[in-house]
Amino acid sequence: MIVAIPLDEDRTSLCPSFGRCPFFLFFDRENGTRQVLENPAAQAQGGAGLKAAQFVVDGEAEALITVRCGENAAKVLRAAGIVIYRSEGPGADENLAALREGRLAVMTHFHPGFVGGQP
Repeated sequence: MIVAIPLDEDRTSLCPSFGRCPFFLFFDRENGTRQVLENPAAQAQGGAGLKAAQFVVDGEAEALITVRCGENAAKVLRAAGIVIYRSEGPGADENLAALREGRLAVMTHFHPGFVGGQP
């Protein structure tokens, strides 16, 4: 299973912005490999959440761990069969451990999105 996580500039902490995070971690739980890739949607004029969601889908993720997620991005992710988990703590590795231990909750609340940028 490939797990995607939006990362901040330090490449280890979760970014609170899904669509405009600078990087995504793609972690393959089966073989332990990890790739940190630049988010092509980070500087998008609009629709960053949708573009980031498509990037996660194209990365063949089966799960996403995130602080928050917009409704439109969630629709794309869920239509692709990706399970969205609410993060627990600031670090990518601690969230991967929490997922492995079954401590992460499936996200059920999605914000309506940010028009004209984030607050």
